[in-house]
Amino acid sequence: MEKIQNYINGNFENPKKDQWLDNYNPATGSVYSQLPNSTAEDVELAYNAAKTAFAKWKNTPAEDKFKILNKIADLLDARNEEFAQAESRDQGKPVWLARNEIKRAGQNFRFFATAAMQFASESHAMEDKAINYTLRQPLGVVGCISPWNLPLYLFSWKIAPALAAGNCVVAKPSEFTPYTAFLLSKICTEAGLPAGVLNIVHGLGGSAGQAIVEHAGIKAISFTGGTVTGKHIVATAGPMFKKISLELGGKNPNIIFADADIEKAVKTTVNSSFLNQGEICLCGSRLFVERSVYEDVRAKLVKAACELIVGNPQDDANRVGAIVSKPHFEKVLGYIELAKHEGGKILTGGEAIRPAGFEDGWYIAPTIIEGLPYDCRCNQEEIFGPVISIMPFDTEAEVLAYSNSTVYGLATTLWTENLTRAHRMAAELETGIVWINCWLLRDLRTPFGGMKQSGTGREGGWEAMRFFTEPKNVCIAL
Repeated sequence: MEKIQNYINGNFENPKKDQWLDNYNPATGSVYSQLPNSTAEDVELAYNAAKTAFAKWKNTPAEDKFKILNKIADLLDARNEEFAQAESRDQGKPVWLARNEIKRAGQNFRFFATAAMQFASESHAMEDKAINYTLRQPLGVVGCISPWNLPLYLFSWKIAPALAAGNCVVAKPSEFTPYTAFLLSKICTEAGLPAGVLNIVHGLGGSAGQAIVEHAGIKAISFTGGTVTGKHIVATAGPMFKKISLELGGKNPNIIFADADIEKAVKTTVNSSFLNQGEICLCGSRLFVERSVYEDVRAKLVKAACELIVGNPQDDANRVGAIVSKPHFEKVLGYIELAKHEGGKILTGGEAIRPAGFEDGWYIAPTIIEGLPYDCRCNQEEIFGPVISIMPFDTEAEVLAYSNSTVYGLATTLWTENLTRAHRMAAELETGIVWINCWLLRDLRTPFGGMKQSGTGREGGWEAMRFFTEPKNVCIAL
């Protein structure tokens, strides 16, 4: 049984208490490796290594940071298949999708490698009185905690800007998907990242994650995950006056107006609903369709969903893989049963699947539910699986009210050829991201994040570099 290890001060370490957790392959439901069940003792070792390394790393020339981070990106590109196979085995996603996500992880490192070279301070002249300039200085040791749905991509999305800004990092990947973070440890050493600059501690959120959040020396917490956990982090880290960035849950609406390109809208909606088994915070889970085209869209959508092949993630013909864990598998199925009690009609899917040869894996058919009230639990709570609801609307005001009715506010996809309506709706939708006639078209320079209980702060571009630095104004009288 292979054992994943912590990465502390440039070395691979077993957990100090020698306690281990099983790591499952969702496609087969079997244990294939073990990971450390780390405690506060392991986090303390990681923190001390990071604190020691910070004195030198914060003064490392930007060009040197660029070379190291860019080298990590090069190595990720060169080993895409190795990482993709590991990601698929860990998370359950199809390998073809994992290849794309490993590529995007490399792009994260390359983007922020360049940011290290370009991040600059501001100056403000006060006529003949004074000159002000603003220093952007690294915080010190920061904590980065990433989720299981896009493991390496979202892990790199946090640690790359933190390192580029001159911080040292204590990071924890999800205990459900630790393997590519473990592989990244090896790449960091090969790329020449100094010991202690990045430390990766594996384990449970309630122990290793909690130890990171409550550590007095860790100056900031960047977390992506569930809203309940986000609230706990705020309750712990807020009174300690840490900087906090939270990317949390979503209950994203997809809105299709009658004047939309229906064929394109349906094709994209199938992707935005069921990609990665629906386990993406940006997936659309509530589909609102203008009544005059509702039946047409519904028929096309159901047909397309029925054609999606669910099964072995190693087979590139399969579009939907396995649910990440047995508890989550059971949670998603529980919501499907709840939808029936709330008056929903299953148009397609609604059940577990047992693919031949993978009968013990955790698979759920792409599910479309009709007839649910907009304010029922299944339309208000995050399911985070291959399950969507569909309902008609008559007016712009009506669909705007439906869309804004949840406690979440992450992303919206809007389909219309009416330019005025598109701008008007974009301004009124209570979400941090609005995609018009597209989905998941991402520019790494743009701010990423949500409103309401979808989180606080923004990631991406200069927003990430600003989060991981402290502004200091210096005023010089003339």
